[in-house]
Amino acid sequence: MRRRQLASSSTRYASGLSALTTDEPDPNAFARAIAAEAAIVDAGFALLFFSQGLVDAAALAQALKAYAPSLAYAGCSTAGEITPQGLEEGHILALLLPSASFSTVSVMVENLSSSSMDSITGEVAALRRLLRERIGHDRSKQIFALCFIDGLSYAEEAVTSAIHWGLDDVPLIGGSAGDDLKFETTRLMANGRVASDSAVIVLVATEIPFHVFKTDNFIPTDEKLVVTASDPDHRIVREFNAANAAEEYATSVGILPQTLTPLSFASHPVVVKVGGEYYCRSIQRMLPDGSLSFFCAIDDGIVLSIAQPKNMVESTRTAFEDVEHKLGGIDMILGFDCVLRRLDARNRQVFRDISELYRTNNVIGFGTYGEQYRSMHLNQTFTGIAFGERQAAE
Repeated sequence: MRRRQLASSSTRYASGLSALTTDEPDPNAFARAIAAEAAIVDAGFALLFFSQGLVDAAALAQALKAYAPSLAYAGCSTAGEITPQGLEEGHILALLLPSASFSTVSVMVENLSSSSMDSITGEVAALRRLLRERIGHDRSKQIFALCFIDGLSYAEEAVTSAIHWGLDDVPLIGGSAGDDLKFETTRLMANGRVASDSAVIVLVATEIPFHVFKTDNFIPTDEKLVVTASDPDHRIVREFNAANAAEEYATSVGILPQTLTPLSFASHPVVVKVGGEYYCRSIQRMLPDGSLSFFCAIDDGIVLSIAQPKNMVESTRTAFEDVEHKLGGIDMILGFDCVLRRLDARNRQVFRDISELYRTNNVIGFGTYGEQYRSMHLNQTFTGIAFGERQAAE
């Protein structure tokens, strides 16, 4: 069967935001479409999320330089996309922010592995001052922050915390860049620069009402796994409860160690208790020696609980309804959705239902290797920023 071609579809929202998406592997054609739409809506900034299986980051940056040289942008590679049509794979997605409603500044921090966290905090504070200068004393504008971090950098916790320190109560939300579950290389982009081992921070001021939120779908059980041997620098657990990590995990969830796959880890998450709340510490993959590689920071002595998933569709719908009530109506949602939720949705045969829920609630965004929410780096979570309609702000 011939694959359905979207070409470049565009969706405009009441808030003034505009989304473009394509599944054609032609960065030049997409850059031309972005330039044309940016001219129509007078966009000053674009967010870009793309599958490396469809397009090369450097080629996309080159195309944007050629066809939309004055448009500022930031973005990253994905582990799946959320387009206006729902959950997709192998796409490029652009979200255009019109200058009339959104003031935006951004910075790329390269070489995360050798960057001091103090310097990142300083860059964020400087970025905040720059945005304040641009918007002056306009009290109708509120500020939020987005961050995209290399999902293979092992640095998300430290970087998220450093960004949060520099934000001075500005709400932070974001996602870790992915590479379609290859676990080889992710790419970050910002204004012509393309890099790995980096993070992109975007500050946005707008009078459009917005609400930052998160949702997950798991309940902790009494089954405990204590990390007794690990390599924290590489997020690898060698032993749980003084036994081989994969074997002990598999026994706890009732499956055979040799059958462990990303689907197993998505369907049987482990959680850690922090400040009275439970957060997912998702397993990325099993290594040949039976060690387990994680998406989140891990260390000796951490006590993890096996979690029982609850209905993803209902828990997500409830979260959206809560946000809609708070905002007085949702125009669209920019969402960062853990790739393990996508895998779990397939495994539980609710993929179409969750995709339709995203479509009807105007969610766009991408599948991540981890999510950022305020000062926390999370896993197996949907983090989002919902926008109300422009009229509600007037």
